[in-house]
Formats: sequence, structure tokens, C-alpha cells
Amino acid sequence: MRRTAQRRTAAGFIALLALLLPTALPATASPPSGDDVIVLDGAKSAEGIAAGEETTFYAGELMTGDIFRGDIRDGKAKRFIDAPDGRMAVGMKADVRNDLLFVAGGAKGKAYVYNTESGDAVKEYDLAPGFINDVTLTPDGAWFTNSAAPELYFIPVSREGKLGKADDVETLKVSGEAGRPLQPNQFGFNGIAAAEDDDVLIVAHTQNQALYAVDRDTGDSSRIKGPDLKFVDGILVKGDTVWAVQNMANKISRLELCDDLSSFTVEDVITSKHFDIPTTVARFGDTLAAVNAQFMRPASPHEVVLVPAWD
Repeated sequence: MRRTAQRRTAAGFIALLALLLPTALPATASPPSGDDVIVLDGAKSAEGIAAGEETTFYAGELMTGDIFRGDIRDGKAKRFIDAPDGRMAVGMKADVRNDLLFVAGGAKGKAYVYNTESGDAVKEYDLAPGFINDVTLTPDGAWFTNSAAPELYFIPVSREGKLGKADDVETLKVSGEAGRPLQPNQFGFNGIAAAEDDDVLIVAHTQNQALYAVDRDTGDSSRIKGPDLKFVDGILVKGDTVWAVQNMANKISRLELCDDLSSFTVEDVITSKHFDIPTTVARFGDTLAAVNAQFMRPASPHEVVLVPAWD
């Protein structure tokens, strides 16, 4: 019974995703120009971005699963990984020390791992039906979100980059407010990041317009109180600072967490004339790189937009 319900939910998410993707109309405008925009040449969809070594970034083509590699310093990017047919690429994170890239597989219900030196596909994991949306790395592994179910998935990874086996994958059921059932065809868990020395996971919840602190051992969740974060998508955490991407609002809110993670305040709202539904963000010192997904837009070149991380 539970699996049937999950399949129906997954089908609903695929239908919703189809509405969000760029239409098949011809491009009506040229991409914005300037050093603060990097075009993903040839990409017909986009969603995830990850910081690599120094000024290198990786960005995914949502519907094909292909991975682009670029450099924020020279302002160029090109297709780097030609993913096997049938894959998707949503949120992603790079393990720079071990030359690994972890990618959430969206409606495929999978997680993928690639070698960032060779571009080879290293491993594939079946996580769960639904929509595997984003990933964060901790010293002992990778955590993935599912936008269709109040669950998180953990893949163990050693400090030397040895990946866990398929039967090593753990499912963490989330309880509390964040674990309540979703409304039909709504996105629940979205972006994810680790905090408090990696003992606590901070998860963005799109339907609830909120952030939650989730105990990685028990799954207990508590809402981090603050203003509603409408259209919250990918998040990035550094110390007490959270950058929360709000896709349809075309902005990134910079938040300050209190010490016990019970609340936050909005310190700044970052905007750009080049934002066209940004979804995820990577940080390079004082610079943020956000990828434009262009949901519900006529087909046009997809870009990475560079903006200041601070005032």
C-alpha cells in the first residue's frame, strides 16, 4: 500500500515538473551579457550547481543528467560529463579531496556519483520513489532529500572516498512538523546542509516555506522560526549564515541563525537583473554562483549568475 502511494506521488511530481520546465517555444531573447553571467552552452535545462576546486564549478542539465564544468574566473563553461541515457541531475555537491561529485537523481529516485578527474560514472544508488532533490556532504557520507516524502537518505563515504555498498544506504524517517503529509503535487524537502559540527541537518521545506533542523540520529525535526521563505529551494550554510535561494521570487536571502538553531533573522536579500528563477547556489569566498533554471520560460540559454555573498 505504501509503495503504491509513493508511485502515485512520484507520477504527480513528474507531471508538476513538466509544468515547471521551459516550454518548447523558440528563444525570444539573447542571454544577458557581462562578466557576472556564465552561459551553459548547449544546456536545455538546468538546476544544480556545486563548488569544485578553487574557482571550478559543476552544473547539471536537469533532464539529461549531463554535467557542465566551468570556472568563475574565466567566465566559461562546457559540457564535461555525458551522462548515461535516462538520468537526471538536480542538486549536487563535490568532494574535492576525493575527486567525487554526488548528484541527486530527481524523479528517477536515484543518487549518482561521478569522478571529477575523468568524468566517469562511479556508482549509482536506488534511494526511493519520489523526487530526489538535493545532497549535502558530511565527513562520513552524503545525505539526500526527497521532495515527495519526509525522508532523508544517507550513503556512507569514508574520508578516503570509499563509497558504501547499495545495502549500506540508510533511510531516516523525519518526524515532527516537517514529517507531516504533503498537499497534492507539492514539493516538501528541498535543499539540505549540515550544521553544528555535522550533528544537525538543516533542510528547506518548499511547501511550508520554512527551514527545519533535523536530528540526524533520530529524525526529530524542529522549525527554525523566522519569516516565511516563499519558494525556498537550495540552501548553503557556513557557520551561522544561511543563503536560501527563493526560486520564483528571483532572490537569495542571507539569514543569520541563532546559536541554538531555533530561529533566524534576514540580514540581506540578494538580487540580480540576471536572475531567471535561480534554484541552487555555490560559494567562492565573497562570490555566490547561482544557476538559472528558467522554469516556465521560453527555451533560451541557461546561465550561472555571479553575485556578492555579502553586503
